[in-house]
Amino acid sequence: MERPVPAPAAEAALDRGAKLSGYSCKKMDLTGQRFGKLLVLSPADNVGNKTAWHCRCDCGREIVAKTAHLRSGHVKTCGCVAIRERLTLVEGTCVEMLQAKTVRRNNTSGVPGVEWMKGARRWRATICFQGKRRYLGKYVRFEDAVKARKEAEAQFHDAFVERYSKERI
Repeated sequence: MERPVPAPAAEAALDRGAKLSGYSCKKMDLTGQRFGKLLVLSPADNVGNKTAWHCRCDCGREIVAKTAHLRSGHVKTCGCVAIRERLTLVEGTCVEMLQAKTVRRNNTSGVPGVEWMKGARRWRATICFQGKRRYLGKYVRFEDAVKARKEAEAQFHDAFVERYSKERI
């Protein structure tokens, strides 16, 4: 039975180019390979103890990326795609969020802007618009709080999205 190699001896073996635990010490050459919109140009200085590469994005910008990030697909662009896909802010309001009408994961009532206030034993309805939170009231019945919220959405959100859509045409 083989004994485990002590750490200093393992490092010495790695310096000689030996394999340890199935890993090779050979540096992989990614030059000329494409990862998403990035083309690998040449090796770069290591980032910490990780191998890095000079890459050129299809948009023309150059970045340095780690081998692991390129090969795993974690890095596919210089960030130019994310810049183009930013959300549209108008008067402090995100238009896409209003259009989507999504319910956040941490919402417990199932309706955005309606929450149970344990201490008051009431449902509270609120709406956020243009950076301000408006309190719509406290209600004994859940349905009344939902109604207040939906009316406020029509007044603030829907009217804003409709006005924004008309301006874009």
